[in-house]
Amino acid sequence: MFEPEIGLNRRGFVLGAAGALLAGPAAATAAAPSGGWTRQAYMEAMAKSGRPVDLTEAQFQAIQARKPAAMKRIESYLKERLGSADPAVMAAFQAVPREYFHYMYDGHYATPGNAYEAEPKPWALGFGSALSDYLGQAYMTQIAHPKDTDVTLEIGTGSGFQSSLLSRIVQKSYSIEIIEPLGHAVGKIFAPLGYDNVHTRVGDGYYGWPEVEGGFDIIIVTCAAQYAPPELFKQMKPGGRMIIPIGQPFKKGQILYVYTKDEAGKIHSKRDVGVYFIPMTGAMMKTPAPREAPGG
Repeated sequence: MFEPEIGLNRRGFVLGAAGALLAGPAAATAAAPSGGWTRQAYMEAMAKSGRPVDLTEAQFQAIQARKPAAMKRIESYLKERLGSADPAVMAAFQAVPREYFHYMYDGHYATPGNAYEAEPKPWALGFGSALSDYLGQAYMTQIAHPKDTDVTLEIGTGSGFQSSLLSRIVQKSYSIEIIEPLGHAVGKIFAPLGYDNVHTRVGDGYYGWPEVEGGFDIIIVTCAAQYAPPELFKQMKPGGRMIIPIGQPFKKGQILYVYTKDEAGKIHSKRDVGVYFIPMTGAMMKTPAPREAPGG
């Protein structure tokens, strides 16, 4: 967990004490496919994503009624932690319908009534994954400093919310999920919302997405690495940033690092806060750290 105030697991923060206009190329794309975000729009989008749900109008409106308070919590938290709340980050949170991402994939049932909870926490998605606490997602998004010209990569798609959040700000949002059934299912949820600048695939995030020409302005890793994977550094653009927790599996002492690459290609690191994540799996668990691994 963030120590002592914030806790984090893979794709899930547990944080404690301590609406602007849409930005970016996706600004013209509403949170709903068309006609505003209504119960009908929600039901249709869920059906198109292969996740049908039964929700009454009263239940839908009760969820919407909780959103303004959640937005205020996000704004207050960012101001407290970082001095200000980035209008683009706030706009993205306003635009993305969080209830759409509350779903148990191994049990095949929706949990929209959990959205916008008063005490932010991670929610299970099945297959060992979770939908992150919204305060934690806001924090990581803001320290990444996304811009409308950026191309981003997320390691650990999870619910798809973080990728969707970034997609409302940046030019292109890429994401990799190592859990095959989760990755395939979540890959179907973006098109029904009109999020056509989100690209996902199933694979090992240790290797990044080298086929993306030009690399990435931002890389966000949502599982604890024992060291920063060399391939991710290679795929950072000059001026790029990587947010990654580093530490030993299932042990305290993990640190959230912010890496930057200068115009000459040199990597600079900054320790941010103490965190606790479940470990990055795949190649990370069997590949020795390079001799000169920044932050390792």
